[in-house]
Amino acid sequence: MEDQQIITLYWNRDPEAIRLSGQQYGSVLHRISYNILSSHEDSEECVNDTYQRAWESMPPNRPDSLLAYLGRIVRNLSINLWNKNHAHKRGGHVLLSELSECVSGGPTAEDAVETSFLTEVICRWLSSLPRDDRILFVRRYWFGDDLKTLAAHGRTTPNRLAGRLFRLRQKLKERLEQEGIPL
Repeated sequence: MEDQQIITLYWNRDPEAIRLSGQQYGSVLHRISYNILSSHEDSEECVNDTYQRAWESMPPNRPDSLLAYLGRIVRNLSINLWNKNHAHKRGGHVLLSELSECVSGGPTAEDAVETSFLTEVICRWLSSLPRDDRILFVRRYWFGDDLKTLAAHGRTTPNRLAGRLFRLRQKLKERLEQEGIPL
């Protein structure tokens, strides 16, 4: 079933929307969450909470891409749960900390505008990259795929891939600085 048909089911308050969302995207959502939390139980909880949040937010929201919408919800829920579970450690999670050198995380009164501008800049930057680099960056920093998996998929070593990702982060940092985004 197409995304827009499932979204229409959400808008019509048809519980079938949740079942179809799970059938179509459940494994991807679980993978996103698991890559952040490293716990199947916590990931399952976040995926279920994702469907509830989607149910509560549609309407009024009508996303263009259901996967992107659900992916963002599960990712945010997973990050929040990870932070809650690790509040006493504060050592930092490798995946989340890798991007911290490029993007600050402090809340301000202008967050909505800044987030929109930041999103636009990152999207333009991603579209300027070669396809392989764009896919690598998104798989690592959106889907949370680990270096070993990405290296096997790209037929390279994790060390080479780590270097490539470092260079991509440096390019992103340069672009953000050029656009006047404070780091």
